[in-house]
Amino acid sequence: MDFLDYAFMQRALLAAVLVGITAPAVGIYLVQRRQALMGDGIGHVAMTGVGLGFLLTWSPVWMATLVSVLGAVLMELIRWYGKTRGDIALAMLFYGGMAGGVMFINLAPTGSNANLTSYLFGSLSTVSESDVTAICVLAAFVVLVTLGLRRQLFAVSQDEEFARVTGLPVRVLNLLTAVTAAVTVTVAMRVVGLLLVSALMVVPVAAAQQIARSFAATFVIAVAIGVSVTIGGTVTSYYQDVPPGATIVLLTIGAFIVLTALAAPLARRRARARAAALGGADPAECAIPGSRQATDEVGV
Repeated sequence: MDFLDYAFMQRALLAAVLVGITAPAVGIYLVQRRQALMGDGIGHVAMTGVGLGFLLTWSPVWMATLVSVLGAVLMELIRWYGKTRGDIALAMLFYGGMAGGVMFINLAPTGSNANLTSYLFGSLSTVSESDVTAICVLAAFVVLVTLGLRRQLFAVSQDEEFARVTGLPVRVLNLLTAVTAAVTVTVAMRVVGLLLVSALMVVPVAAAQQIARSFAATFVIAVAIGVSVTIGGTVTSYYQDVPPGATIVLLTIGAFIVLTALAAPLARRRARARAAALGGADPAECAIPGSRQATDEVGV
């Protein structure tokens, strides 16, 4: 535990824990909406914010937050109105974000490609006290939104039309999801990096879905995986001198493989336990729709 003697490791571990919580907390809604790659797109746009931060000598984290939020809102508007040419508009937005980041950081008097690399792939030693403050504030916003509005966000993610009929402000909630995803990207970029943050938003959720039977269980397991791999990747990076972002993502993929291997025997055990508990009741396919038995079978 000697790594805790160093201030930069204390800051890095705090940032890692917050990233491990926030990324899967937002990612679960993106996965439900089939927008798993949204975080990757926002990461490209956030590069422009990082470059502008260096050019204007302002905090790259806060500038990246501002630019990525604007980019996320624009992505939602394109999704609503860009029915025919939306994919081309999104492609230009993503590639323009990357190009803008590289251009601005090279124009900045104190910027260089080395600075940009630490934001692209993460860096433990460069997490400053101001970065930690910004990450804590942004992470608090993400947690409040994803937990406080979990029922509304889940309803919209599952079925927008049904949510609209029930009176939910669907477009407002969609925009809020996009903004929260953008904030999460900037929270994670100092630890995982902009190019790898999408994996931490999606893979823990996909891993949790292998063994979880409900949305709440998936949420809790995904966050637990996120915190575990970010702490493990950060500590491994310190001892082995390997990139933290890549280490965290590889550990996340490893967790997915392990849980996928455990899913089949766990499902068989559950099926045997259910059959014993039912004691000769009708099989799931014969259950009355809407009954408790049918609900249990789909894992709600």
